[in-house]
Formats: sequence, structure tokens, C-alpha cells
Amino acid sequence: MKKYYTVQFDKDADSGWWVVTVPEIPGCLTQGRSLAEGRRRIREALALFIDEKLAATVALVDDVRLPGSTGAVVKQAATVRAQLDELQAEAIKATSAAAKLLVRKSGLSVRDAADLLGVSYQRIQQLAGASKQG
Repeated sequence: MKKYYTVQFDKDADSGWWVVTVPEIPGCLTQGRSLAEGRRRIREALALFIDEKLAATVALVDDVRLPGSTGAVVKQAATVRAQLDELQAEAIKATSAAAKLLVRKSGLSVRDAADLLGVSYQRIQQLAGASKQG
């Protein structure tokens, strides 16, 4: 049996509800006022077409159809957020290395290291494993 199904969401312009279908299974459709409600209800509809236990556990891949350029804007926002997550991970790694260097090797107090790095002295203690607060 298939391990995942695509779930297509289309916003009905008249009612404002999401029309939710599983394109791989003709006739499997429902609707919901929100994406979350549509996701819950499509599992119920899917259970009418495939094994009920499988329907409860199978992976559903969202395909949300948005009008005009809205989809592109949402995709751009997701891309920028992913880039931000990568940069944040780099910043944490660099701050940790700097904290260790400032406190352990250079002998600065955690408060001075915190001031230089723009974080709390408690965070420097966590990163550097130091107890020197002066």
C-alpha cells in the first residue's frame, strides 16, 4: 500500500471553505473552514476508501493552492525563514566559540564576555562552562 497521499486544498471563493481532495483517489473529498479542520476531515474521508488503520497513520502531503502570486509570496517567506534558521545556527556556534575563547583563554569575566557578545552573562556561563562572574 502507498505510504503517503497528496492532499490538495483549494479555497472556495463563494463559501470561503477549503475544498480538500486526495487526487490519487477519485471521489475522496471533504471540506473544512480551516486547513487544520480540512486535514482532520480528509483522514475521515480517506478511511472510507482505504483501510481505516492505514488512513489514520499514512503520511499526508499538503498541496495548498493559493490564488495568483500569493503562493509565491508564501514560498518566499518559507525560504527566508529557512535561511534565517541556518544563520541562527551559525550565530549560536560562533557565539559559543567566542564565549569559550573569551572566558577560558583570554581570562575575561563572564560579564565582560556577555557585554562584548551582546548576550546575558548566564548564557556565557552556559556556553563557556565558566563560573567567573566578576
